[in-house]
Amino acid sequence: MKSYACLLVLSALIYSGYRKCHFQNLIRFFFPVLGQENFKCPDDFGFYPHHTSCDKYWKCDNNVAELKTCGNGLAFDASDPKFLTENCDYIHNVDCGDRTQLEPPISSPHCERLYGIFADESKCDVFWNCWNGEASRYQCSPGLAYDREARVCMWADQVPECKNEEVAGGFTCPAPGEVSNSGSFSRHAHPDDCRKYYICLEGTAREYGCPIGTVFKIGDADGTGNCEDPEDVPGCEDYYGDLDLKSIRKSELLAGLQSSGSSRSHQPATKSKPRPAPASRNAPEPADNN
Repeated sequence: MKSYACLLVLSALIYSGYRKCHFQNLIRFFFPVLGQENFKCPDDFGFYPHHTSCDKYWKCDNNVAELKTCGNGLAFDASDPKFLTENCDYIHNVDCGDRTQLEPPISSPHCERLYGIFADESKCDVFWNCWNGEASRYQCSPGLAYDREARVCMWADQVPECKNEEVAGGFTCPAPGEVSNSGSFSRHAHPDDCRKYYICLEGTAREYGCPIGTVFKIGDADGTGNCEDPEDVPGCEDYYGDLDLKSIRKSELLAGLQSSGSSRSHQPATKSKPRPAPASRNAPEPADNN
């Protein structure tokens, strides 16, 4: 009796497996794209773009094709005419052409996708560099803001996402005619920081900073000023506290001379393009190729 029961169970399992296998074969027959088995390797070895997905590609090894997926936020760079380069790069660096499909975003704090460079949602001068979901914070120099389209720091007044209070810290330039003898532009002290100042050009304020070791000194005429030693600027004498300004200036001068001499005697080294590792077929993170 027990043997008969075991035989029935075994038969059911075999039939179930046959049905599953038969169903998968039907899917592959009627929907070859879904089956992902319609790609034929043009050569024994190489890396070839997927025909519709920008973040997928085919890896051919000994004439056997394997579908690969870049990390979430990366895309396959198919610019190598010989198809010998396996390179997943940031999406904005890749010309996808007609390969418009992408995997759904996988987000983490400050990261719209696991990989990429993204603007901060609340501060227009802050942006985040995301790698495998880990966000590193960066801040533009004073007076600049992160441009989402150009992906560089630009003057804050040229970045549409910046609110008025974020442009030049809310500083408002004097009305035309209020400042005499200022020429085409005027300089104005920062209300809270001795080292910073504003330049007004055609009614637009932009924030600047004096070199380290100096502070901004208001000039004798309206709208003028220069960067001077702190001891020469009333109220800013102790701006740098206990810092040894002479040593700082000396080290900066030596660094500048060494950099200048090095650039004249050596050709600048070219940086190779980063090659983020691809992800496996079933995982959004980059795979370990070691």
